Amino acid sequence: MPSAINAAVAQQTAAGSVPSATISTTTEGAGGGTGGIYSAIISRNQPIISVKEKTYEELHKKCLEKNILYEDPDFPPNESSLFYSQKSPVKFEWKRPREICENPRFIIGGANRTDICQGELGNCWFLAAIACLTLNKKLLCRVIPHDQSFIQNYAGIFHFQFWRYGDWVDVVIDDCLPTYNNQLVFTKSSQRNEFWSALLEKAYAKLHGSYEALKGGNTTEAMEDFTGGVTEFYEIKDAPKDIYKIMKHAIDRGSLMASSIDDNLGFSYGSAPRSNIGELIARMVKNLENAQMTHSTVDYQGTDERPAWTIVPMQYETRMSCGLVKGHAYSVTAVEEVLFKGEKIRLVRLRNPWGQVEWNGPWSDKSEEWDSVNEAEKIRLQHKVVEDGEFWMSFQDFMRHFTKLEICNLTPDTLEVDKFQTWTVSVNEGRWVRGCSAGGCRNYPDTFWTNPQYRLKLLEEDDDPEDEEVICSFLVALMQKNRRKERKLGANLYTIGFAIYEVPNLDFMHGTKHHLQKDFFLYNASKARSKTYINMREISERFRLPPSEYVIIPSTYEPHQEGEFILRVFSEKRSLSEEVENMIEAERPLPIIFVSDRANSNKELTADEDAGKDGEKTQVDEKKRPSAKGHEESEEQKQFRNIFRQIAGDDMEINAEELRNVLNNVVKKHKDLRTEGFELESCRSMIALMDTDGSGKINFDEFRHLWDKIKSWQKIFKRYDTDHSGTINSYEMRNAVKDAGFRLNNQLYDIITMRYADKNMNIDFDSFICCFVRLDAMFRAFHAFDKDGDGIIKLNVLE
Repeated sequence: MPSAINAAVAQQTAAGSVPSATISTTTEGAGGGTGGIYSAIISRNQPIISVKEKTYEELHKKCLEKNILYEDPDFPPNESSLFYSQKSPVKFEWKRPREICENPRFIIGGANRTDICQGELGNCWFLAAIACLTLNKKLLCRVIPHDQSFIQNYAGIFHFQFWRYGDWVDVVIDDCLPTYNNQLVFTKSSQRNEFWSALLEKAYAKLHGSYEALKGGNTTEAMEDFTGGVTEFYEIKDAPKDIYKIMKHAIDRGSLMASSIDDNLGFSYGSAPRSNIGELIARMVKNLENAQMTHSTVDYQGTDERPAWTIVPMQYETRMSCGLVKGHAYSVTAVEEVLFKGEKIRLVRLRNPWGQVEWNGPWSDKSEEWDSVNEAEKIRLQHKVVEDGEFWMSFQDFMRHFTKLEICNLTPDTLEVDKFQTWTVSVNEGRWVRGCSAGGCRNYPDTFWTNPQYRLKLLEEDDDPEDEEVICSFLVALMQKNRRKERKLGANLYTIGFAIYEVPNLDFMHGTKHHLQKDFFLYNASKARSKTYINMREISERFRLPPSEYVIIPSTYEPHQEGEFILRVFSEKRSLSEEVENMIEAERPLPIIFVSDRANSNKELTADEDAGKDGEKTQVDEKKRPSAKGHEESEEQKQFRNIFRQIAGDDMEINAEELRNVLNNVVKKHKDLRTEGFELESCRSMIALMDTDGSGKINFDEFRHLWDKIKSWQKIFKRYDTDHSGTINSYEMRNAVKDAGFRLNNQLYDIITMRYADKNMNIDFDSFICCFVRLDAMFRAFHAFDKDGDGIIKLNVLE
């Protein structure tokens, strides 16, 4: 059975484009439908990109022509861009860099890892990723376009690029930054007049809605947003024996890497612990004032080049006696070997995003071990005795003190081998919809099967002559979307995972797109699955399985949790990955009768009226009317006709209110349905759908046709009303609809749930029948218009 990791741990816990992508085009978004791979993503990200009809170049040109400084309307310089949980007790002043210092620069001497110093935001995870990013110049230039300046063509506008759920987006901002006492509040550079890191942080805050949204997270999030890569996560105590070699390969291949230390309470830096914004700001103000007093007596040569004042942020990050900090993220910036007293020692270089507070044990900046290393080696290793947050330590000490390691690979090339591989990737968007496709993990067998399903066809085995197994290597990465951006609405990361099942080699299952049913998962074990369910933005896992057809089931741990996700499948060889999507069809729908066909209605429905000489309807003698089934009416049918006549009158037609009386008179005789009867609005819908001559009424034939349908649907309803409550669970609608002869796609099941289910995800008899009446009528209407049977119709405005 799947198990979720301790929630306290988890929650408190194109340079970079993916290689040779083979993209799946199945899109299931809020608007639904199938189209271009990222049509839904692009529309949802439009406010994020903040260009609307204008690109950065167009906005920049416009500002220069009008001689004005750009002001961002989507991320204004006020409190709404700072915090969402509560108001700030201190008034921050938003200033442009030219108002903060006399000679601002975007980048001084190249962007490097020592340019980043953390402020009071608790976003060490983000800054650790920035430090890693600076080690890869090609990636750095993709995220931070370098053709920006405070000197040439300055217009107060800057832009940065991030990978966002499968697409690169350009985030445009102005250069107004929050300050207090003329000091930057959040991220700053070690040089007071350098601003690329502060502006990059602002763009990332805009991407997620506010600065506060960046409080607490996993370095993997920012790493992936900088690269579009895929992350592998290691618990160091359970790491492979060759973890040093893996880390070495990661550095050599330009992968981004970070590490952290959990505290004794099971707290991880990946969290956003509850903290009072007011207390945080009060502490920050005190620190800034103390720093200003401390540095006011120091004479710097030129105010522009003096170092920025840094402080130790966030009380929940705890410094140990060895200088390391628990609950904190570090960048891993190098992995090397050095000759020490005749033997090779493995070393790891790390950087604290604070820009200070370093390891003070063996191989630290001032340790005696460096006395035995020659100057050439010191230069090669860039050893410096300076309090800049960066330090070396032995690999042995690294393994002893650190608890987690995250590696973001630019491609999924396995780090354990010494060769590059060519990977293809398929990308699918999806969503879990409460009451329809949010089925939870395998611990919930009644709903697990309703989760979105993705068929994976592994077509070719790996090219590895040393491996005798016929095997396919692939990597599955499941990422939940927009949870950080929606924090202000109370959203947190879900606990997510996935399972992989082999599709039986049967004609009716292989090669089809049919949604696998509940019984399949009850009697078939998974072939592979994620190691655990965990509340991180993305989980990924490597697998090796024989060539075959499989189905991947991504899910949240608990059912009924609604959200969007992106599923990526990387494979060494050719493979196909696509969402299971049923064809929309119905079994033998009866042709609909239109106004022009009313005189010949007996072709489809047994007539109770014939057209009179003057075209008026005249009642047919019941005794002479042949039975639809060639035999006398049953007692129930006679009773039914009498009730209908009593309500309808001489014209034998009823309107919506009369239809409700007829249905409720009949339904109340069925005590087991436990329904309060049909709503008037439901009956109006039925009239509208069954009325073929536009009179607003239906005759006895139309009504009996409707009632025959209702009786057959009633049997289906009883089949799934297992607790005799008079309702069925919305998750069972997929089966009920199938039993009624309809085949729908995932988008339509979502719509049915949202339209007909109550707040407890139950559907009552009234809504159930109304839904089926609509489906039946729509299919009949469609097939009536589909003259050539090609599944495509053209309608004029009247139709």
